[in-house]
Amino acid sequence: MDRNVGGFDRALRIALGAALLLIGYRNRDRTAGTLAFVAGSDIVATAIIRRCPVNAVLGIDTCSAE
Repeated sequence: MDRNVGGFDRALRIALGAALLLIGYRNRDRTAGTLAFVAGSDIVATAIIRRCPVNAVLGIDTCSAE
C-alpha cells in the first residue's frame, strides 16, 4: 500500500485524534463520548500507518516525494 498521509496532515491528525480520544474518555458513559473515542482512534491509526482510505478515494496525497 502506498502512503498518502505525511507532514502537516499527519501532525494535525495526531493532535485532533488525541483531542477526540480525551473527549471520548472523559465522556465514556455517553454514546457521543464512545463515538468520539472510536473516531479519535481511527484518526490516530491513519496517522501512524500513514495511509488514509478516504484520501485514496479522493486522490489526495500529502506525502512529500522521498
